[in-house]
Amino acid sequence: MPKAVRYDGFGGIDVLRVDEVERPVPGAGQVLVRVKAAGINPSEAAIRTGAVAHIFPSTFPSGQGSDLAGIIEEVGAEVDGHSPGEEVIGFSNKRASHAELVLVEAGDLTRKPENVSWEVAGSLYVVGVTAWGAVHAVDPKEGETVVISGAAGGVGSLAVQLARRTGATVIGLASESNHKWLSSHSVIPVAYGDGVADRIRAAAPSGVDAFIDTHGNGYVDLALALGVAKERIDTIADFAAAAKHGVKTDGGAEAGPGAKVLAELAALIDDGRIEVPIASTYPLTQVREAYTELERRHTHGKIVLKPW
Repeated sequence: MPKAVRYDGFGGIDVLRVDEVERPVPGAGQVLVRVKAAGINPSEAAIRTGAVAHIFPSTFPSGQGSDLAGIIEEVGAEVDGHSPGEEVIGFSNKRASHAELVLVEAGDLTRKPENVSWEVAGSLYVVGVTAWGAVHAVDPKEGETVVISGAAGGVGSLAVQLARRTGATVIGLASESNHKWLSSHSVIPVAYGDGVADRIRAAAPSGVDAFIDTHGNGYVDLALALGVAKERIDTIADFAAAAKHGVKTDGGAEAGPGAKVLAELAALIDDGRIEVPIASTYPLTQVREAYTELERRHTHGKIVLKPW
């Protein structure tokens, strides 16, 4: 029997377990994917603890995970354009991707290019669509300056690259251990912490035009203090500050059709124009260890589960 991550109620990492489950059967418009890799994300931890239950209610036992990449095993009725044996990138809106076999709506899949690794493909959806949406929300242009907090994290490491592709100057806030990577991607690294506003002003003497916050903890207030207009500030982490100040919270499903954005990002990765750093991989059976690393919030890039 195939294995899948499950939990029976809100709680910490210790509620997670790996169960044997019935083999899923694809219905109309669905395909069955054997997962090769599935990324993990902070949003999943928030859902598991119940912190966002008012936004994302749960029924139990609950599965977990959105990101996935794998090989199609079966197709259901009314599925065109996909067939068994095809390598695909996709996502599940059913909290189901942390598993060996996953049912996916055919429209939520795109083909995996040859030069995109399983680890990168399987961790692309949440961070990729979120970064894409955040960058489009603040609309940086050539000659402008955009600051991105959490610039070496899962979303941030993609957002800095996408923002650079617009021709804007990008300042990335990150720990010093990640400054070399940022510099290698033509991003100006700035250390976070006390005095960060002065360091940003020194790095951007002509001012800051846009700000993307992927971390929370006061960065919306910092962006306003730097003189950034509210409509050019986007946070994916501090919704209380967004409600208070009227800044944007774009990034995610509202960014656009997920499979279309996935295909666009996968093509950029396939051509070597952007990269997704992979911090570490864990077998599915070590899902607790994977989330322990994630929740330290000091990871450069993505943490990935592999079913074997």
